[in-house]
Amino acid sequence: MSEPDPASEARRLLRRGRAGTLATVLGRDDGWPYAAMTAFAPDQDAAPLFLLSTLSDHTRNLADDGRASFLVAEVAGRRNPQTGPRLTLQGRIRPAKDAAAARRYLARHPDAERYAGFGDFGFYRMKVEKAHYVGGFARAHWLPARRLMTASATAKALAAAEEVICKHMNDDHAAAVDLYARVLLGRRGTGWRMTGVDADGADLRRGGRFARLSFAAPAMDRGEIRKFLVDLVEEARRRGG
Repeated sequence: MSEPDPASEARRLLRRGRAGTLATVLGRDDGWPYAAMTAFAPDQDAAPLFLLSTLSDHTRNLADDGRASFLVAEVAGRRNPQTGPRLTLQGRIRPAKDAAAARRYLARHPDAERYAGFGDFGFYRMKVEKAHYVGGFARAHWLPARRLMTASATAKALAAAEEVICKHMNDDHAAAVDLYARVLLGRRGTGWRMTGVDADGADLRRGGRFARLSFAAPAMDRGEIRKFLVDLVEEARRRGG
């Protein structure tokens, strides 16, 4: 059996994430690294998006030196945390002025709308240059950004279609969205809604609860997303009897 593709595994890990550890350069203190827990949302190309306050240390650090590392890990609840997958991204973080970045971030963190409009807050995007993925014992890989990120043309096409796809699923196929959540993802309740979709899967939400529905392979366009969503609802119906 061939080993799973580390780039695909790393991107799926990133797509599932909601928070990680952001490390910046503390310029006013001889360049010491400064790490802080930070919420994020992956953009259409999987680049991390942040909502940061100019009053925070890491934002002031980025204003002086945009270089940063960002760690996303799934280790909670494991007897040995070192067996959990983790991904470290390296790149530069700059302000993101486009409305799409705000929409994408707030879809994953709706509670942030309470302060997103404050004058000291702004959206930021990391331009990833390389990544280090550890998928388990003796499974460490350095990855260039081109292997990890969704291709720009695909990301742009899906960004343009995302709102239409989510509205169609929520308005016309609400029962299918519930099936995804309950049967495929083991979540409780009804009233789940699709809040985001990208090349690798879809984001679902019910109240304050979040779930990630992954595709079997990356989608290249809107037509492939439709096929994956149809295939997944058929799978859910088979499993649910």
